[in-house]
Amino acid sequence: QLQLVESGGGLVQPGGSLRLSCAASGFILDASAIGWFRQAPGKEREAISCITMSGGRSNYADPVQGRFIISRDNAKNTVYLQMNSLKPEDTAVYYCATVLVLGGTCIPDLPTDYWGQGTQVTVSS
Repeated sequence: QLQLVESGGGLVQPGGSLRLSCAASGFILDASAIGWFRQAPGKEREAISCITMSGGRSNYADPVQGRFIISRDNAKNTVYLQMNSLKPEDTAVYYCATVLVLGGTCIPDLPTDYWGQGTQVTVSS
């Protein structure tokens, strides 16, 4: 069965950067996509970004547009999230999950069956 494991979280100062990894154990379908989500204390889970495994098409939520970059390495079954210009508002547990693909584009707000355990990102001075 497919398993997803996030890593790379930690404590950084405002304006700093982190790169998160989502490593898959098992087979990822070529017609699938991986998305990144986050959940802060007392808030609902928020979709951040997603990328298709076949064509590498990506989408971003407005709060991270221009600051975060999603990428993938199909040979390694790994998806990355490069986070730049981090703000205190970015503090959350970050998760990766499989998401739907429609018309060759991933749908960041529609996760499917598989989730990682999450990795904590704290942005504070």
